[in-house]
Amino acid sequence: QVQLVESGGGLVQPGGSLRLSCTASGRVFSIYAMAWYRQAPGKERELVARITSGGTLIYTDSVKGRFTISRDNAKNTVYLQMNSLEPEDTAVYYCNAARSPYAYWGQGTQVTVSS
Repeated sequence: QVQLVESGGGLVQPGGSLRLSCTASGRVFSIYAMAWYRQAPGKERELVARITSGGTLIYTDSVKGRFTISRDNAKNTVYLQMNSLEPEDTAVYYCNAARSPYAYWGQGTQVTVSS
């Protein structure tokens, strides 16, 4: 069992930055692929960025060049650095830990980009 706790969301103006953090319980954090998803009102949840246990990175096209996912296995934490934020980035952001056949989700953190 893995418990995930996100933090770092909030209200930011367009063009601003936020860093999300997700800290996991347990002693085997390093073997999980970690990811950030988001869900905007009226839309399906979508993958934003993913980092495997080996460090392979995947980004959805709309955030490439603006968002950076990273992990610190010593701290059981995954980060999402979000720069040049746009109103379209407004959503609840969820942390995900996955290692087949298991997947775990955090409770979500709200990110609102508005002037």
